[in-house]
Amino acid sequence: MPVARIEVRKSRPTEEVAALMEAVYQAQREALKVPEGDRQIRYIEHKPEHFAVPPGKTENYTLVEIVLFPGRTLDAKRHLYKSIVRRFGEMGIEPYDVFIILYEPPLENWGIRGGLPASEVDLGFNLNV
Repeated sequence: MPVARIEVRKSRPTEEVAALMEAVYQAQREALKVPEGDRQIRYIEHKPEHFAVPPGKTENYTLVEIVLFPGRTLDAKRHLYKSIVRRFGEMGIEPYDVFIILYEPPLENWGIRGGLPASEVDLGFNLNV
């Protein structure tokens, strides 16, 4: 049940936005084994003057933040990073312009399925991938 946010400082056509969101979704499916249809991805476009970037980055700088249930291995996370970077690269975003951050709040910090802590719910999929 990852919740992803893609933040950019460059305006893109609708089809490119959809492709970036799809890239993150497919990377999550591939690397984290999230269930099909588990798609919570937001795309946020900032005015360039409202989104400072590190030196040496271009107008294609893209920040991806993903909040996910804990339990994935370092190998799964590496796979996720590489998959996102590869997929974005296919759309013309250079690897050095992609920055990815994962947040893993404990299961008791997720209110799901009518307000239950995720730690008390059978999630129906494996987190240990």
